Amino acid sequence: MNPPFDAQERAALCDLFDDLGPDAPTLLDGWTTRKLAAHLVLRERDPIAAPCLVLPGPPARFAERRTTAMVEREEFSWLVARLRSGPPIGFFRLPWVRSFPSLNEFFVHHEDVRRADGRGPREDLTPELEAALWRNVQRGSRFLSRRLRGTGLDIAWNGTGQRIAVRTGTLTAELSGPPGELLLYLFGRQAAARVEVLGPPTAVAAIGNCRFGM
Repeated sequence: MNPPFDAQERAALCDLFDDLGPDAPTLLDGWTTRKLAAHLVLRERDPIAAPCLVLPGPPARFAERRTTAMVEREEFSWLVARLRSGPPIGFFRLPWVRSFPSLNEFFVHHEDVRRADGRGPREDLTPELEAALWRNVQRGSRFLSRRLRGTGLDIAWNGTGQRIAVRTGTLTAELSGPPGELLLYLFGRQAAARVEVLGPPTAVAAIGNCRFGM
């Protein structure tokens, strides 16, 4: 029996960390692989700072300080080993957490490292993983596009006929691509995601100017 998808992405990301070392770039501005590893460990193992990762203002700055302290305190090999060991007992082992936020987290950050290293989109995603990513696009797209105002948004899994209406507006754009690429776009990796944005020019421009993500 194959491990859950979040565990597969976690293991693949840790393998990539080991391959590239602590100072490789990521798609996150100013973040090395060392800082990304610290962020992922903090997310699961610092119950005080972890909730602050998704909050603006002072909480975000507090989480940033805790992440920086972990980067300075811990060896990269320790961070990767801690991450590779899996989620601790508790919240991050809940099935819905593993299938939704944790799968998103590890898939997107795996691609952050791959693509900053010059590796293109993976061609070997299984149909089962793509279906799981599509479910997460459906679950999260309204929240991740919450800053879009006045423009409609449809999202389509290209080549399948599957589509969702996310937002309504006088003019509507369609975001089309494979589920993993759609997820990257929705998480703010527009420049790296291999998607098409179709529709009236005004709507397409609004999508291009929107800040997607957490």
